[in-house]
Amino acid sequence: MTSPGTAVRPRKVLWHVLVAGVLLVLLYPVIWLVSTSFKPATEVISTLALLPREPTGGNYAEVFDGVGGYGVLHYFGNSLLISVGAVVGNVVSCSLAAYAFGRLHFRGRGPLFGFMMLTIMLPHHVVLIPQYVIFQQMGMVNTFWPLVLPKFLATDAFFIFLMVQFIRSLPRELDEAATLDGCGPVGVFRHVILPLLRPALLTTAIFTFIWTWNDFFSQLIYLNDPEKFTLPLALQLFIDQATQSAFGPMFAMSVLALLPIGLFFLAFQRFLVDGVATSGLKG
Repeated sequence: MTSPGTAVRPRKVLWHVLVAGVLLVLLYPVIWLVSTSFKPATEVISTLALLPREPTGGNYAEVFDGVGGYGVLHYFGNSLLISVGAVVGNVVSCSLAAYAFGRLHFRGRGPLFGFMMLTIMLPHHVVLIPQYVIFQQMGMVNTFWPLVLPKFLATDAFFIFLMVQFIRSLPRELDEAATLDGCGPVGVFRHVILPLLRPALLTTAIFTFIWTWNDFFSQLIYLNDPEKFTLPLALQLFIDQATQSAFGPMFAMSVLALLPIGLFFLAFQRFLVDGVATSGLKG
């Protein structure tokens, strides 16, 4: 007669094997990218083998030597500047807009909130040309402003909606108690709502940083000078239509571009889960 533990054990082993197989499939592109970054130029195109036959670090050396007249650290700095600016803009503007929709009473709040929610379904390409014309007339094309300034105007409705739902879950008795202590709307936001909004703010900051760091299309539209290129734009400098493309260094820079995102996610994944899962007041 078999014990219950013996009957359950094969099922657990099968489950772990299945999960490990799915994880391997999901991680295969990353493993292939890292492996290819150590392949010599002749081996990148000629073979489909996962592991390099003759590993080399020359691709990374070429990346640090520079491409387009600038080193990889220069492009890192541009990406970091834009990403941090976007994070600050979204956190500040979206939290203020969410507080207005979630707590304040003003004429037209319902229609304005509904109109804001409709913008989530609006494709980015629809507003691209009008935005470009506006920034061109303001002399901001080929600068970082078109990529950062809209974030300070609460243009990401998804994050506003996320914070509004979080604010609505907070007891209004906290606002009333702060009002009795002499706080106005600004004081309530600063001393009551903002400290409790921390999980949603962290979620907004994490998603904004990752999306901005990986953005290619918007940066391609507004940035023309290689001096202002970010990492995604610098990757295209390795592809030359006239001569042979440097795929090895391109894969090496791709690994370096993914590294901050991976470290950033590992460091803040707990806050990301808390921000998405939290639906009520946390003490």
